[in-house]
Amino acid sequence: MKRYGWVVVALVLAGACMASCKRQDGGKVAGEVVVRIGSVAPLTGPQAHLGKDNDNGARLALDEINSAGLTLGGKKVRLELISEDDQADPRTATIIAQKLVDNGVAGVIGHLNSGATIPASKIYHDAGIPQISPSATAIAYTSQGFKTAFRVMTNDEQQGKVLGQFAVSKLNATRIAIIDDRTAYGQGLADEFAKAAKAAGGEIVAREFTSDRATDFMAILTSIKGKEPQLLFYGGMDAQGGPMAKQMKQLGLNVQLLGGDGLQTTEFAKLAGADSEGVVASSPGLSLAVMPEGQAFKDKFNARYGAIQTYAPYAYDAMQVLVAAMRRADSADPAKYLAAIGATDYQGVTGHVRFDAKGDVTGGSVTIYRVRNGAWQVMETVQSGQ
Repeated sequence: MKRYGWVVVALVLAGACMASCKRQDGGKVAGEVVVRIGSVAPLTGPQAHLGKDNDNGARLALDEINSAGLTLGGKKVRLELISEDDQADPRTATIIAQKLVDNGVAGVIGHLNSGATIPASKIYHDAGIPQISPSATAIAYTSQGFKTAFRVMTNDEQQGKVLGQFAVSKLNATRIAIIDDRTAYGQGLADEFAKAAKAAGGEIVAREFTSDRATDFMAILTSIKGKEPQLLFYGGMDAQGGPMAKQMKQLGLNVQLLGGDGLQTTEFAKLAGADSEGVVASSPGLSLAVMPEGQAFKDKFNARYGAIQTYAPYAYDAMQVLVAAMRRADSADPAKYLAAIGATDYQGVTGHVRFDAKGDVTGGSVTIYRVRNGAWQVMETVQSGQ
């Protein structure tokens, strides 16, 4: 009887496995084609909150696509997200890019930082792998002539022009100091800002540099204070912008702090605390409140992942655009669906997504925000080209 009992137990367990262990080899169902898509951002280090925001936005879109069902070439397809950490480091980014190519990804959402995106884009281009960045804004990314490179966010030329004009015409600053973090993003945005501010009648009285790993800015700020600026522009990310805002107050450098999308994050207000009050920063695109599907996206993202930092809606749209191109080409083969990305005409969460010949999103806008009572509030939105 004991022997028969063990047989019964074995049969029960085998039946349970048939019911609950349908997916094998990483979750693959028999007859199902698995298509891997890479998602790359800093998932560790001082920018991890932004990287995870990107990754979660891409993952939310991918999970929804899988739930709705995807068929390509007459076969059921399941998308698999391969999340990688480039640590916001250019060298690491190239290693990760080659790893994804070797692992046979069909496309890539990322990278987050321009400084990581640009060197990685050469590897994807050489392999013929489409890449859509949700957040890399440096002009150089799409000016290399790579047909594999796209972005769903306004670039630094557009954003820098708006910020430079805004500093002079709306914030009434004629004496301006600039600090940037020497990254492709920070320095590139600062260069465009300086060009636009000078064209609008502003004078750059100081230009200083730091790094995207620094936390002590006292020496730089002391030097700037002696130049008596009316406004300080910072080209860089919130991990440096938060401490910088606090140190400005400690030094009695009571001038307007202005930045780009690297500052316009939920984390910045936390890092700077009470010293974030009155800081002004821009972000490419519309505010979440007026995005076509912004509220619906916010509700489902918050329920699953918590607060949105900045780029999650763009990562979500980037994934949707990538897969929509696969659908139109009826294939996940990069050689077959790449051309369909360039022909994108997609109404997404962030707005109407179409690309120009370089891979830049067309008709982009830039929104200016100010911190009031610890939260970012919209000041105005400017259409690029105005």
